[in-house]
Amino acid sequence: MIKNKRILVILLILLILIPLFTYAQYRNTAEQIKQSGTDDWRLLLQQQIVDQQNRLASSRIPEEWKTWAKINIEQQQYYLEHNINPAAPGAPTFLRKFIEQSSSLFLPLLVVVLASDIVSGEYVRGTIKLLLTRPVPRWKILLSKYIALLLGISLLLLLTAVIGYVISGIAFGYRGWSLPVLTGFQIQGDQLLTEHVRLIPQWKYIFMAFGLVWFSSIVVGTLSFMVSVLVRSTAAGIGILLAGIISGNLLMQMAPSWNILKYFAFTHLSLTDYLAGKPMMMEDMSFPFSLFILSIWALAALFISWITFVQKDILS
Repeated sequence: MIKNKRILVILLILLILIPLFTYAQYRNTAEQIKQSGTDDWRLLLQQQIVDQQNRLASSRIPEEWKTWAKINIEQQQYYLEHNINPAAPGAPTFLRKFIEQSSSLFLPLLVVVLASDIVSGEYVRGTIKLLLTRPVPRWKILLSKYIALLLGISLLLLLTAVIGYVISGIAFGYRGWSLPVLTGFQIQGDQLLTEHVRLIPQWKYIFMAFGLVWFSSIVVGTLSFMVSVLVRSTAAGIGILLAGIISGNLLMQMAPSWNILKYFAFTHLSLTDYLAGKPMMMEDMSFPFSLFILSIWALAALFISWITFVQKDILS
């Protein structure tokens, strides 16, 4: 099962890093107000649009980034036209931005830390023989560990939400759950489609974002579960998964035209990008496709874990 010490380590990481993220967001907002000389969100947003348009004039920017910037400018202009502040101060807004930005790297890394020794730890502690000599089918033992993993991941996201809300509220205030948020943006080529855009309260948006992050975290946890079954060394298992997650993020930025990346699980972790209407780094990616790829990887990992743990002579 998941050790209490590991939960405490993750809790400590959250208690250290979330205040740092909060402070960074606070300083960034204060710096923008200082440079523009106003706290009017409309003027600040207009300045961001101008800055991005100036960057587009540079010949050194890759075409992929130009497409991303153009779509982002169109979204910001849409917010201006409909008089909606996309960055209204408040703990709910911070929580929404934090969960969007941490879904592809920070949270998956915490999931790896949480799940890395759920099976391999039995080898390290020398308790695997005692565990398997009990009159309980191996698949039930494996199932109990997987259920513990699901509960642990759910607890991790709950702690992230509570700590993020409580700490950021000190700096930004605790209001903003009912603020309107736009969702439903669709991207076709380099065009932003707004036919299906609708307003929803921020609490609903955050709830949907956490649901998507929960799903992607379960996939990462399932892959970690498989590695923990296959690799008896916890350190080696962590290294394998960290390399996969980090390389997936780097390759998407460095080689977005490499089509084979679309079939790697770690390039589909940012499911919240679809909710926010952000352009994908790679072409021909869609929300159903990302769900399909993640589901296939998770099911394959479960199958491999079950075959290995149930049938292989793992006591030798």
